[in-house]
Amino acid sequence: MVNHAELAILFADVVGSTKLYELMGDAKARVTVQNCIDLMTRATEENSGNVIKTMGDEVMCTFPTVDNAVEAAAQMQQMISEDLSVDDVPVAIRVGFHFGPVMLEDDDVFGGAVHTANRMTSQAKAAQIITTAIAVGKMSSDWQSWTRQIDLATVKGVKDEIALFEVLWQREDNTRMLPTINWSQATDVRNQRLRLTYRGQEVVVDNVRPYVSIGRAEDSDIVVKDTLISRLHARIEFVRGKFVLYDESTNGTCVKQDSGEEQFVRRDSLQITGAGSIGLGRVPQPNSPQAIQFNYEE
Repeated sequence: MVNHAELAILFADVVGSTKLYELMGDAKARVTVQNCIDLMTRATEENSGNVIKTMGDEVMCTFPTVDNAVEAAAQMQQMISEDLSVDDVPVAIRVGFHFGPVMLEDDDVFGGAVHTANRMTSQAKAAQIITTAIAVGKMSSDWQSWTRQIDLATVKGVKDEIALFEVLWQREDNTRMLPTINWSQATDVRNQRLRLTYRGQEVVVDNVRPYVSIGRAEDSDIVVKDTLISRLHARIEFVRGKFVLYDESTNGTCVKQDSGEEQFVRRDSLQITGAGSIGLGRVPQPNSPQAIQFNYEE
C-alpha cells in the first residue's frame, strides 16, 4: 500500500571513502566507515528521524520537520568532526536535505523530493550541509539565520535551476555561550531599509523583505544582463540590524560610496551603509545604466 506524506529527506555520506581504504587499510577503513554510519544513525534517531536505508558509506533518512533534519545534520557533522580521526587521517561527511511530498511504500520512500535531496548531497563538500530554499523557508528563525545562499543547481525533473543554501553548523563556542540578544530592542529594525534602484526598478530590503538576489538569472530579484555577471552574482540580506552584501560570483562586486570610497569583494561579504552604487564585475561609473544605486534609510 502506498501512503503519501510531506517529510524532510536527508542523505549523508562519507567523503572519499575509497581513499580511506588506501590510507588506512581495509580493516581500519571498514571500521571507520561503520562508525560514521553508527553516528549518523544515532543523530537521526535522537532527532525524531527514521533511517530508511544504508548504502555502503551513505545513509538515507526522513524527518517529520525540517528543524529535526537540520538538527540531525549538524549533530552528525559535529560528532564526526570531533570524534573520528584515525592515524591522523581526517574523516568527513557531507549532508544534503530537502522537504517535500513523498510516497511511502514497503519501508522505502520515493518521489521527486527524494531526488532533490540526493542532489543536494552531491553538491555538498566535505564537512558541509546543503539544502534548498523550500527547506530554509520551513526552518525556525534561529536556523534560518545560520544559512546562506551559495549557488544555483539543476535537478533532474525540475525545469528551472534551484537555489542552494549552506547551513553554517560550525558556530563558534563563544558565540553559542553568549546570552540571546533581542535585536528588535537593540535597534529598531522596523525603521531600517536599504532602497535599491536599477533601470527604473526599485526594490526595498528591510525587515519584511530581508533577502534580495542579484544576477543574470531570470528569477533573480534584480536581473542584470552582462557577460561579466554570474547567474547568481550577489545577494543582499538584512541580518541582525545590518545590510550585508554577499558576493557569489566569478568576477566580484564593487561597492562605491557617494563619498568616493570603494570596496571590492569576491566570494566574500561586506556591510552596506550610506548611499552609493554597486557594480557587478566592475567599478560602477557615474550615471552608468549598469550600476545599482543604493540608499540606506532609518
